[in-house]
Amino acid sequence: KPLPYIVVAIDELADLMMVASKEVEQLITRLAQMARAVGIHLILATQRPSVDVITGVIKANLPSRVAFRVSSKVDSRTILDANGAEQLLGKGDMLFHGPTSSYCQRLHGPYISEQETARFCGFLRKQGTPGYDETITADEVQLDAPNFDRDALYDQASRLIVSSGKASISYLQRRLSIGFSRAARLVDMMEADGLVSGGTSGKPREVLVKSDYFDEIDARLN
Repeated sequence: KPLPYIVVAIDELADLMMVASKEVEQLITRLAQMARAVGIHLILATQRPSVDVITGVIKANLPSRVAFRVSSKVDSRTILDANGAEQLLGKGDMLFHGPTSSYCQRLHGPYISEQETARFCGFLRKQGTPGYDETITADEVQLDAPNFDRDALYDQASRLIVSSGKASISYLQRRLSIGFSRAARLVDMMEADGLVSGGTSGKPREVLVKSDYFDEIDARLN
């Protein structure tokens, strides 16, 4: 079964480059290098043709470029590696630099009214229903809780902390004869489970459950 062409259009590249330039540059480069072989094509547009938006890496991987009228020769060279775009007349007047040509071609884009655009978009919508990736719109999964491997001493340590009311790393070290790192990890696990409060500078942790918390759990299990 033939696959459809996929066209990725970015209306203003400068906005993305301002937020995460390295990540965006890497993703665009990977798509530009390999995606066209399987029918995925990129259209990147910007009103700010500066070298921090159209980087050398991006430009090297986008062989087909179009420039409308720009304000200076520098902007023209940034897009096309040649002067000329600063002398265009506007209103669809453009220069095109293709992948197989060593010079720029002057073209003129047709005027398309809003009504024609609406009809064209309506036609495209009738060609098929969109297929949305439900994972993008799904509820966010809580990721900030640490993913701990359960420690063999966790049950004993948590019972000690809850029964004594002392949410202290040093207390665990003394009672269980363990090192600081392991004791701190156990307390962090208790924080993740809601047994003790978070550690703040200058304030000791608090035990958030009653001293008979585990007695109630044992009674339910039995």
